[in-house]
Amino acid sequence: MNKTTANTPPRAKLKSSPEPRRVTFGPADTSFATRWWVLLLALAAVIALAGVSLIVGASPLSLSDLLNGNQSAQEVFWISRVPRTVAALLAGAAVAISGLIMQQLARNRFVEPNMVGSTESAMLGILAVTIFVPSMPVIGKMGVATIFSLVGTALFLAIINNLPTRATLLIPLVGIMLGGIISAAATFVAYRNDLLQTLNAWLIGDLSGIIQGRYELLWIVAVVGLVGYIAADRFTAAGLGSDFCTSIGMNYRITVRLGMAVVALISAVTVTTVGALPFLGLVVPNLVSALVGDHLRRAVPWTALIGAGMVLACDIAGRLIRMPYEVPVGMIMSVLGSIVFLSMIIHQRYQNVPPSSKKRARQAAKKAAAMRKSAAQEAARG
Repeated sequence: MNKTTANTPPRAKLKSSPEPRRVTFGPADTSFATRWWVLLLALAAVIALAGVSLIVGASPLSLSDLLNGNQSAQEVFWISRVPRTVAALLAGAAVAISGLIMQQLARNRFVEPNMVGSTESAMLGILAVTIFVPSMPVIGKMGVATIFSLVGTALFLAIINNLPTRATLLIPLVGIMLGGIISAAATFVAYRNDLLQTLNAWLIGDLSGIIQGRYELLWIVAVVGLVGYIAADRFTAAGLGSDFCTSIGMNYRITVRLGMAVVALISAVTVTTVGALPFLGLVVPNLVSALVGDHLRRAVPWTALIGAGMVLACDIAGRLIRMPYEVPVGMIMSVLGSIVFLSMIIHQRYQNVPPSSKKRARQAAKKAAAMRKSAAQEAARG
């Protein structure tokens, strides 16, 4: 051992810079929702809803009719009920996942494709094709709708990135205004070309017209959802900003463009087949976040399951409310989603109030109650 080595203190005692910490995405919790058996229970619940969806409708089906070879029952089952149930599963899972990705890209929990102009842009694209190239096949209409939806999503992200402030409730308001402008333009074009009824069919999600041969495009969103799961960590990093992506050697722009493409394609396919499903991409990711935290890769399976189950449940309710007539699934989701959205805004506003202000408000309320009680006692004595 030479002199230099002998005089060197042990490595553990050197005051050197700390070792770089490994980057992890989301909290490493062990809550009940992260256990595999809870996920299996959720899957079983969705399968049960799918079973109910297969037998409930204007003409109820029974297992005995199907097993006994009833020709009419089997035709209804395979031509209508199975495609409708599969469409609800695929559309619900895909729209919920697109909302989760949109919230990561916008860095805001109060946005979804139906609130940022993505869905409205897709409808405008389909409307343009219907007017100018009415003979275009469905796959071509879907491609044009995807391009329009991609432009609308990019426009929204460009606007919020240039805002002077990123207040929590400002970003969804910007998205609502942008979507309103695009929707107004689409309505004007539809009115001028006598297509308002067609536009309304896209605005309100409806599964009653889904039959064999009219839902197969939705299998595309299953592949797109798988891409979203594979790239979940990249979307999480993109949600932390361009500086963070640069620090870990990831291309921020490519990741954002991939996320935009996923959101746009899902919006275009779902609008083309079942119409808009409002608030689904807003409510489900927030529910999943409360269950499993902000770990995006862990949240994707839960988001898909709850989204599919929610659409199935709303569709079944729509068939039962006014049987044998049906209420569109989009209408039911609008009512439920708006209630949840308002409660989220109120909860967020309450959370933003400083604890000291809450304490003063409680004290003032108690003081006012005491004064009212004292005044009532004096009035009673008088």
